[in-house]
Amino acid sequence: MRIIQNVRVMDPASGLDEVTDLLMESDRILAIRKAREEEIDRARSEEDGLIDGEGLCAGPGLVDIHVHFRDPGQTYKEDIHTGSAAAAAGGVTSLVCMANTKPPVDSLETLKNLLDREKSLPVHVYQTAAVTKGLKGQELTDMKALAAAGAVGFTDDGIPIRDEKLLLSAFRQAKELNLPVSLHEEDPDLIGSAGVNQGKVSKQLGLPGAPALAEQTLTARDCLLARESGVRLDIQHVSSGITVDILRFMKKEGVNVKAEVTPTHFSFTEDLVLKKGTLAKVNPPLRTEWDRQKLIEGLKDGTLDMIVTDHAPHTLEEKAKGFDPKNPAPSGLIGLETSLALGITHLVETKDLSLMDLLRKMTCNPADFYQLPGGRLYEGGPADLVLFDPKEKWVLKKEDLHSKSKNSPFIGMELTGRVHMTICRGQVVYQL
Repeated sequence: MRIIQNVRVMDPASGLDEVTDLLMESDRILAIRKAREEEIDRARSEEDGLIDGEGLCAGPGLVDIHVHFRDPGQTYKEDIHTGSAAAAAGGVTSLVCMANTKPPVDSLETLKNLLDREKSLPVHVYQTAAVTKGLKGQELTDMKALAAAGAVGFTDDGIPIRDEKLLLSAFRQAKELNLPVSLHEEDPDLIGSAGVNQGKVSKQLGLPGAPALAEQTLTARDCLLARESGVRLDIQHVSSGITVDILRFMKKEGVNVKAEVTPTHFSFTEDLVLKKGTLAKVNPPLRTEWDRQKLIEGLKDGTLDMIVTDHAPHTLEEKAKGFDPKNPAPSGLIGLETSLALGITHLVETKDLSLMDLLRKMTCNPADFYQLPGGRLYEGGPADLVLFDPKEKWVLKKEDLHSKSKNSPFIGMELTGRVHMTICRGQVVYQL
Protein backbone atom coordinates (compact mmCIF):
# COMPACT_ATOMS: atom_id res chain seq x y z
CA MET A 1 0.00 0.00 0.00
CA ARG A 2 1.10 3.56 -0.71
CA ILE A 3 -0.44 6.64 0.93
CA ILE A 4 0.06 10.32 0.14
CA GLN A 5 -0.91 12.27 3.24
CA ASN A 6 -2.33 15.77 3.60
CA VAL A 7 -2.23 16.51 -0.11
CA ARG A 8 -4.51 18.77 -2.13
CA VAL A 9 -6.29 16.28 -4.40
CA MET A 10 -7.51 17.91 -7.62
CA ASP A 11 -9.58 15.99 -10.13
CA PRO A 12 -10.88 18.21 -12.94
CA ALA A 13 -13.27 15.54 -14.25
CA SER A 14 -15.32 15.46 -11.03
CA GLY A 15 -14.41 18.88 -9.64
CA LEU A 16 -12.90 17.35 -6.49
CA ASP A 17 -10.58 19.82 -4.76
CA GLU A 18 -9.83 18.80 -1.18
CA VAL A 19 -6.90 18.44 1.19
CA THR A 20 -6.99 14.82 2.26
CA ASP A 21 -5.12 11.50 1.85
CA LEU A 22 -4.80 9.44 -1.30
CA LEU A 23 -4.51 5.67 -0.83
CA MET A 24 -3.17 3.34 -3.53
CA GLU A 25 -3.10 -0.43 -3.69
CA SER A 26 -1.13 -2.07 -6.50
CA ASP A 27 -1.96 -0.11 -9.68
CA ARG A 28 -5.31 1.31 -8.52
CA ILE A 29 -6.54 4.13 -6.31
CA LEU A 30 -8.00 2.45 -3.23
CA ALA A 31 -9.55 5.52 -1.60
CA ILE A 32 -9.50 9.31 -1.45
CA ARG A 33 -10.06 10.04 2.25
CA LYS A 34 -8.17 10.30 5.50
CA ALA A 35 -6.25 7.09 6.09
CA ARG A 36 -6.93 4.96 9.14
CA GLU A 37 -4.17 4.19 11.64
CA GLU A 38 -3.83 0.57 10.55
CA GLU A 39 -3.51 1.69 6.92
CA ILE A 40 -0.83 4.20 7.83
CA ASP A 41 1.09 1.51 9.75
CA ARG A 42 0.89 -0.81 6.77
CA ALA A 43 2.11 1.85 4.36
CA ARG A 44 4.92 2.83 6.71
CA SER A 45 6.22 -0.73 6.64
CA GLU A 46 6.72 -0.60 2.87
CA GLU A 47 9.47 1.24 0.97
CA ASP A 48 8.20 4.66 -0.20
CA GLY A 49 4.83 3.63 1.20
CA LEU A 50 4.12 6.81 3.12
CA ILE A 51 4.52 10.12 1.26
CA ASP A 52 4.19 13.55 2.83
CA GLY A 53 2.01 15.68 0.54
CA GLU A 54 1.91 18.78 2.73
CA GLY A 55 1.82 21.89 0.52
CA LEU A 56 1.61 19.84 -2.68
CA CYS A 57 -1.13 19.15 -5.21
CA ALA A 58 -2.00 15.70 -6.53
CA GLY A 59 -3.59 15.76 -9.96
CA PRO A 60 -4.21 13.06 -12.55
CA GLY A 61 -1.07 12.16 -14.43
CA LEU A 62 -0.82 14.52 -17.40
CA VAL A 63 -2.04 13.21 -20.75
CA ASP A 64 -0.04 14.51 -23.73
CA ILE A 65 -1.55 13.47 -27.05
CA HIS A 66 1.07 15.03 -29.33
CA VAL A 67 4.57 13.65 -28.84
CA HIS A 68 7.52 12.64 -31.04
CA PHE A 69 9.97 10.03 -29.77
CA ARG A 70 11.91 9.68 -33.09
CA ASP A 71 11.72 5.91 -32.74
CA PRO A 72 12.25 4.21 -35.15
CA GLY A 73 14.78 5.86 -37.42
CA GLN A 74 16.18 8.85 -35.54
CA THR A 75 16.96 7.50 -32.11
CA TYR A 76 20.08 9.65 -31.90
CA LYS A 77 17.60 12.46 -31.13
CA GLU A 78 15.28 10.53 -28.79
CA ASP A 79 14.07 6.98 -28.23
CA ILE A 80 11.14 5.48 -26.40
CA HIS A 81 13.21 5.08 -23.20
CA THR A 82 14.65 8.60 -22.94
CA GLY A 83 11.34 10.03 -24.11
CA SER A 84 9.46 8.16 -21.41
CA ALA A 85 11.94 9.38 -18.78
CA ALA A 86 11.33 12.95 -19.94
CA ALA A 87 7.58 12.38 -19.78
CA ALA A 88 7.78 11.05 -16.23
CA ALA A 89 9.91 14.02 -15.15
CA GLY A 90 7.21 16.32 -16.51
CA GLY A 91 4.36 14.56 -14.72
CA VAL A 92 3.07 12.91 -17.92
CA THR A 93 1.77 9.37 -17.36
CA SER A 94 -0.05 8.84 -20.68
CA LEU A 95 1.08 10.02 -24.09
CA VAL A 96 0.31 9.52 -27.76
CA CYS A 97 3.19 9.24 -30.21
CA MET A 98 2.89 10.61 -33.73
CA ALA A 99 3.32 8.44 -36.81
CA ASN A 100 5.90 10.47 -38.77
CA THR A 101 8.88 8.31 -37.83
CA LYS A 102 11.41 6.80 -40.26
CA PRO A 103 9.92 4.58 -41.54
CA PRO A 104 6.50 6.03 -40.75
CA VAL A 105 3.93 4.01 -38.87
CA ASP A 106 2.04 3.06 -42.02
CA SER A 107 2.39 -0.74 -41.80
CA LEU A 108 1.40 -3.45 -39.35
CA GLU A 109 5.03 -4.46 -38.97
CA THR A 110 6.17 -1.02 -37.79
CA LEU A 111 3.12 -0.53 -35.58
CA LYS A 112 3.36 -3.92 -33.87
CA ASN A 113 7.09 -3.50 -33.27
CA LEU A 114 6.49 -0.21 -31.50
CA LEU A 115 3.54 -1.46 -29.48
CA ASP A 116 5.50 -4.51 -28.32
CA ARG A 117 8.44 -2.38 -27.17
CA GLU A 118 6.26 0.29 -25.57
CA LYS A 119 4.59 -2.21 -23.21
CA SER A 120 7.62 -2.24 -20.90
CA LEU A 121 7.93 1.54 -20.50
CA PRO A 122 7.37 3.25 -17.12
CA VAL A 123 4.50 5.37 -18.50
CA HIS A 124 1.58 4.56 -20.80
CA VAL A 125 2.60 5.10 -24.43
CA TYR A 126 -0.05 4.91 -27.15
CA GLN A 127 0.62 4.92 -30.86
CA THR A 128 -1.02 6.59 -33.84
CA ALA A 129 -0.76 5.31 -37.40
CA ALA A 130 -0.33 7.30 -40.59
CA VAL A 131 -3.29 8.39 -42.69
CA THR A 132 -1.42 7.95 -45.97
CA LYS A 133 1.26 5.52 -47.09
CA GLY A 134 4.73 6.97 -46.71
CA LEU A 135 3.11 10.23 -45.53
CA LYS A 136 2.92 11.12 -49.21
CA GLY A 137 -0.74 12.12 -49.25
CA GLN A 138 -1.51 9.93 -52.27
CA GLU A 139 -2.87 6.60 -50.97
CA LEU A 140 -4.57 5.69 -47.72
CA THR A 141 -3.06 3.16 -45.34
CA ASP A 142 -5.01 0.06 -44.34
CA MET A 143 -6.75 1.96 -41.59
CA LYS A 144 -8.98 -0.93 -40.55
CA ALA A 145 -6.04 -3.30 -40.05
CA LEU A 146 -3.98 -0.68 -38.22
CA ALA A 147 -6.91 0.06 -35.91
CA ALA A 148 -7.38 -3.64 -35.19
CA ALA A 149 -3.66 -3.90 -34.35
CA GLY A 150 -3.89 -1.17 -31.71
CA ALA A 151 -3.51 2.26 -33.32
CA VAL A 152 -5.46 4.82 -31.25
CA GLY A 153 -5.88 7.29 -34.10
CA PHE A 154 -4.50 8.50 -37.41
CA THR A 155 -2.25 11.39 -38.38
CA ASP A 156 0.28 12.48 -40.98
CA ASP A 157 1.48 15.08 -38.46
CA GLY A 158 4.16 17.32 -39.87
CA ILE A 159 2.81 17.01 -43.40
CA PRO A 160 -0.57 18.50 -44.41
CA ILE A 161 -2.83 16.37 -46.60
CA ARG A 162 -3.63 18.35 -49.75
CA ASP A 163 -6.06 16.00 -51.53
CA GLU A 164 -9.56 16.83 -50.26
CA LYS A 165 -11.19 13.75 -51.79
CA LEU A 166 -8.60 11.44 -50.24
CA LEU A 167 -8.90 13.14 -46.86
CA LEU A 168 -12.70 12.90 -46.91
CA SER A 169 -12.37 9.18 -47.58
CA ALA A 170 -9.97 8.88 -44.63
CA PHE A 171 -12.42 10.79 -42.43
CA ARG A 172 -15.24 8.43 -43.36
CA GLN A 173 -13.15 5.36 -42.59
CA ALA A 174 -11.99 6.80 -39.27
CA LYS A 175 -15.60 7.61 -38.39
CA GLU A 176 -16.58 3.96 -39.02
CA LEU A 177 -13.69 2.83 -36.82
CA ASN A 178 -14.61 5.38 -34.12
CA LEU A 179 -11.05 6.70 -34.09
CA PRO A 180 -9.88 10.31 -34.38
CA VAL A 181 -7.82 12.02 -37.05
CA SER A 182 -5.28 14.67 -36.02
CA LEU A 183 -4.05 17.16 -38.61
CA HIS A 184 -1.12 19.52 -39.03
CA GLU A 185 -2.68 22.50 -40.80
CA GLU A 186 -0.15 24.48 -42.85
CA ASP A 187 -0.63 24.84 -46.60
CA PRO A 188 2.91 24.53 -48.04
CA ASP A 189 1.89 26.49 -51.15
CA LEU A 190 1.44 29.58 -48.96
CA ILE A 191 4.67 29.23 -46.97
CA GLY A 192 7.81 31.08 -48.03
CA SER A 193 10.00 29.55 -45.33
CA ALA A 194 8.92 27.41 -42.40
CA GLY A 195 9.31 28.00 -38.68
CA VAL A 196 9.23 31.80 -38.46
CA ASN A 197 6.08 33.92 -38.62
CA GLN A 198 5.72 36.05 -41.72
CA GLY A 199 6.01 39.52 -40.26
CA LYS A 200 8.45 41.84 -38.51
CA VAL A 201 10.79 39.10 -37.30
CA SER A 202 10.98 37.27 -40.63
CA LYS A 203 11.74 40.60 -42.33
CA GLN A 204 14.47 41.32 -39.81
CA LEU A 205 15.98 37.90 -40.51
CA GLY A 206 15.59 38.28 -44.28
CA LEU A 207 13.21 35.32 -44.55
CA PRO A 208 9.94 34.95 -46.49
CA GLY A 209 8.32 33.42 -43.41
CA ALA A 210 5.20 31.34 -42.79
CA PRO A 211 1.91 33.30 -42.80
CA ALA A 212 -0.99 32.54 -40.49
CA LEU A 213 -3.14 32.23 -43.62
CA ALA A 214 -1.50 28.86 -44.32
CA GLU A 215 -3.03 27.51 -41.10
CA GLN A 216 -6.36 29.26 -41.41
CA THR A 217 -7.27 28.00 -44.88
CA LEU A 218 -6.65 24.31 -44.19
CA THR A 219 -8.37 24.51 -40.81
CA ALA A 220 -11.54 25.89 -42.40
CA ARG A 221 -11.43 23.34 -45.23
CA ASP A 222 -10.91 20.35 -42.96
CA CYS A 223 -13.59 21.39 -40.50
CA LEU A 224 -16.05 21.42 -43.40
CA LEU A 225 -14.89 17.95 -44.45
CA ALA A 226 -15.28 16.81 -40.83
CA ARG A 227 -18.81 18.18 -40.81
CA GLU A 228 -19.61 16.13 -43.89
CA SER A 229 -18.13 12.92 -42.48
CA GLY A 230 -18.82 13.21 -38.76
CA VAL A 231 -15.23 12.25 -37.90
CA ARG A 232 -13.71 13.16 -34.54
CA LEU A 233 -11.17 15.76 -35.67
CA ASP A 234 -8.19 17.27 -33.86
CA ILE A 235 -6.68 20.48 -35.20
CA GLN A 236 -3.10 20.31 -33.96
CA HIS A 237 -0.99 23.04 -32.33
CA VAL A 238 -3.13 26.08 -33.18
CA SER A 239 -1.06 29.25 -33.55
CA SER A 240 -3.28 31.87 -35.17
CA GLY A 241 -5.93 34.04 -33.56
CA ILE A 242 -8.09 33.84 -36.70
CA THR A 243 -7.90 30.03 -36.47
CA VAL A 244 -9.43 30.32 -32.99
CA ASP A 245 -12.33 32.29 -34.49
CA ILE A 246 -12.78 29.70 -37.25
CA LEU A 247 -12.86 26.87 -34.71
CA ARG A 248 -15.34 28.69 -32.50
CA PHE A 249 -17.67 29.13 -35.48
CA MET A 250 -17.28 25.52 -36.61
CA LYS A 251 -18.07 24.21 -33.15
CA LYS A 252 -21.26 26.28 -33.08
CA GLU A 253 -22.16 24.70 -36.41
CA GLY A 254 -21.95 21.27 -34.83
CA VAL A 255 -18.59 20.13 -36.21
CA ASN A 256 -17.03 17.42 -34.02
CA VAL A 257 -13.70 19.20 -33.78
CA LYS A 258 -11.28 19.64 -30.88
CA ALA A 259 -8.14 21.75 -30.90
CA GLU A 260 -4.71 21.72 -29.31
CA VAL A 261 -2.40 24.52 -28.27
CA THR A 262 1.16 24.17 -27.00
CA PRO A 263 2.65 25.96 -23.98
CA THR A 264 5.18 27.53 -26.35
CA HIS A 265 2.46 29.23 -28.39
CA PHE A 266 0.41 30.58 -25.47
CA SER A 267 3.53 31.66 -23.55
CA PHE A 268 5.66 33.44 -26.17
CA THR A 269 5.60 35.41 -29.40
CA GLU A 270 7.76 35.58 -32.52
CA ASP A 271 10.14 37.84 -30.55
CA LEU A 272 11.49 34.72 -28.84
CA VAL A 273 13.12 33.82 -32.17
CA LEU A 274 15.29 36.95 -31.91
CA LYS A 275 16.36 35.97 -28.39
CA LYS A 276 16.75 32.20 -28.77
CA GLY A 277 17.39 31.76 -32.48
CA THR A 278 16.51 28.42 -34.03
CA LEU A 279 15.70 26.96 -30.59
CA ALA A 280 12.43 28.88 -30.98
CA LYS A 281 11.89 27.82 -34.60
CA VAL A 282 8.70 25.72 -34.67
CA ASN A 283 6.00 24.66 -37.13
CA PRO A 284 3.60 26.40 -37.01
CA PRO A 285 5.62 29.41 -35.88
CA LEU A 286 5.23 31.61 -32.85
CA ARG A 287 3.18 34.60 -33.91
CA THR A 288 2.21 38.03 -32.58
CA GLU A 289 1.06 39.16 -29.15
CA TRP A 290 -2.43 39.59 -30.64
CA ASP A 291 -2.40 35.94 -31.67
CA ARG A 292 -1.10 34.86 -28.26
CA GLN A 293 -3.90 36.71 -26.50
CA LYS A 294 -6.45 35.14 -28.86
CA LEU A 295 -5.07 31.69 -27.98
CA ILE A 296 -5.53 32.47 -24.29
CA GLU A 297 -9.06 33.70 -25.04
CA GLY A 298 -9.70 30.38 -26.81
CA LEU A 299 -8.44 28.46 -23.79
CA LYS A 300 -10.65 30.47 -21.46
CA ASP A 301 -13.87 29.98 -23.43
CA GLY A 302 -13.23 26.34 -24.34
CA THR A 303 -12.58 26.79 -28.04
CA LEU A 304 -9.12 25.33 -27.47
CA ASP A 305 -9.70 22.10 -25.60
CA MET A 306 -6.29 20.56 -25.01
CA ILE A 307 -2.77 21.60 -24.06
CA VAL A 308 -0.10 19.39 -25.66
CA THR A 309 3.66 19.74 -26.06
CA ASP A 310 4.43 18.63 -29.64
CA HIS A 311 7.64 17.38 -28.00
CA ALA A 312 10.04 17.43 -30.95
CA PRO A 313 13.65 16.47 -30.17
CA HIS A 314 16.53 17.60 -32.41
CA THR A 315 20.25 17.65 -31.70
CA LEU A 316 21.95 20.94 -30.90
CA GLU A 317 24.18 20.37 -33.95
CA GLU A 318 21.08 20.28 -36.16
CA LYS A 319 19.67 23.37 -34.47
CA ALA A 320 22.99 25.19 -35.01
CA LYS A 321 22.45 25.23 -38.78
CA GLY A 322 20.64 28.54 -38.52
CA PHE A 323 17.96 30.01 -40.78
CA ASP A 324 19.61 29.63 -44.19
CA PRO A 325 16.75 28.38 -46.45
CA LYS A 326 19.24 26.23 -48.38
CA ASN A 327 20.31 24.32 -45.26
CA PRO A 328 17.93 25.27 -42.44
CA ALA A 329 17.80 24.03 -38.89
CA PRO A 330 14.80 21.76 -38.32
CA SER A 331 11.74 23.16 -36.59
CA GLY A 332 10.62 21.93 -33.20
CA LEU A 333 11.55 21.89 -29.53
CA ILE A 334 11.28 19.57 -26.55
CA GLY A 335 8.52 20.27 -24.04
CA LEU A 336 7.52 17.29 -21.92
CA GLU A 337 9.49 18.44 -18.87
CA THR A 338 8.25 22.04 -18.89
CA SER A 339 4.59 21.87 -19.96
CA LEU A 340 2.99 22.04 -16.52
CA ALA A 341 5.34 24.78 -15.32
CA LEU A 342 4.75 26.90 -18.44
CA GLY A 343 1.01 26.51 -17.99
CA ILE A 344 1.16 27.59 -14.35
CA THR A 345 3.59 30.44 -15.12
CA HIS A 346 1.79 31.91 -18.13
CA LEU A 347 -1.85 31.03 -17.46
CA VAL A 348 -2.48 30.41 -13.74
CA GLU A 349 -0.12 33.01 -12.28
CA THR A 350 -1.53 35.59 -14.73
CA LYS A 351 -5.10 34.72 -13.57
CA ASP A 352 -6.13 33.70 -17.10
CA LEU A 353 -7.00 30.14 -16.05
CA SER A 354 -7.59 28.51 -12.70
CA LEU A 355 -5.30 25.65 -11.76
CA MET A 356 -8.27 23.29 -12.16
CA ASP A 357 -8.98 24.58 -15.67
CA LEU A 358 -5.33 24.11 -16.61
CA LEU A 359 -5.35 20.53 -15.35
CA ARG A 360 -8.57 19.84 -17.22
CA LYS A 361 -6.93 20.76 -20.52
CA MET A 362 -3.89 18.62 -19.70
CA THR A 363 -5.64 15.52 -18.33
CA CYS A 364 -9.28 14.51 -18.84
CA ASN A 365 -9.90 16.51 -22.03
CA PRO A 366 -7.10 14.91 -24.07
CA ALA A 367 -7.81 11.50 -22.49
CA ASP A 368 -11.46 11.75 -23.51
CA PHE A 369 -10.56 12.75 -27.08
CA TYR A 370 -8.46 9.63 -27.61
CA GLN A 371 -10.73 7.54 -25.33
CA LEU A 372 -7.86 6.69 -22.99
CA PRO A 373 -8.37 5.33 -19.46
CA GLY A 374 -6.24 8.00 -17.72
CA GLY A 375 -6.80 11.65 -16.88
CA ARG A 376 -8.92 11.15 -13.76
CA LEU A 377 -8.55 10.48 -10.04
CA TYR A 378 -11.29 8.32 -8.56
CA GLU A 379 -11.63 5.35 -6.24
CA GLY A 380 -10.98 2.19 -8.23
CA GLY A 381 -9.34 4.14 -11.03
CA PRO A 382 -5.75 3.87 -12.28
CA ALA A 383 -3.07 5.04 -9.85
CA ASP A 384 -1.54 7.50 -12.34
CA LEU A 385 -0.88 10.90 -10.82
CA VAL A 386 1.45 13.86 -10.59
CA LEU A 387 2.51 15.45 -7.30
CA PHE A 388 3.57 19.08 -7.74
CA ASP A 389 4.11 22.38 -5.96
CA PRO A 390 2.14 25.06 -7.83
CA LYS A 391 4.03 27.91 -6.18
CA GLU A 392 7.64 26.72 -6.30
CA LYS A 393 9.94 28.82 -8.47
CA TRP A 394 12.83 27.09 -10.24
CA VAL A 395 15.23 27.60 -13.12
CA LEU A 396 15.42 25.03 -15.91
CA LYS A 397 18.96 23.73 -16.36
CA LYS A 398 20.26 21.84 -19.36
CA GLU A 399 21.91 19.18 -17.20
CA ASP A 400 18.61 18.42 -15.48
CA LEU A 401 16.79 17.46 -18.68
CA HIS A 402 16.01 13.76 -19.14
CA SER A 403 15.39 14.02 -22.87
CA LYS A 404 18.25 12.85 -25.08
CA SER A 405 18.02 16.14 -26.99
CA LYS A 406 18.43 19.51 -25.27
CA ASN A 407 16.73 21.77 -27.82
CA SER A 408 14.74 23.89 -25.38
CA PRO A 409 14.53 27.68 -25.54
CA PHE A 410 13.37 27.64 -21.91
CA ILE A 411 16.78 26.70 -20.46
CA GLY A 412 17.82 29.42 -18.02
CA MET A 413 14.26 30.72 -17.53
CA GLU A 414 12.65 30.96 -14.12
CA LEU A 415 9.38 29.02 -14.03
CA THR A 416 6.64 28.60 -11.41
CA GLY A 417 5.22 25.19 -10.56
CA ARG A 418 7.42 22.14 -10.15
CA VAL A 419 6.80 18.43 -10.43
CA HIS A 420 7.99 16.61 -7.30
CA MET A 421 6.85 13.07 -8.07
CA THR A 422 5.15 11.09 -10.81
CA ILE A 423 3.35 7.84 -10.08
CA CYS A 424 2.24 5.49 -12.86
CA ARG A 425 0.50 2.14 -12.31
CA GLY A 426 1.01 2.79 -8.59
CA GLN A 427 4.82 2.96 -8.95
CA VAL A 428 7.03 6.00 -8.44
CA VAL A 429 8.52 6.64 -11.90
CA TYR A 430 10.03 10.05 -11.12
CA GLN A 431 11.07 11.80 -7.91
CA LEU A 432 12.69 15.22 -7.65
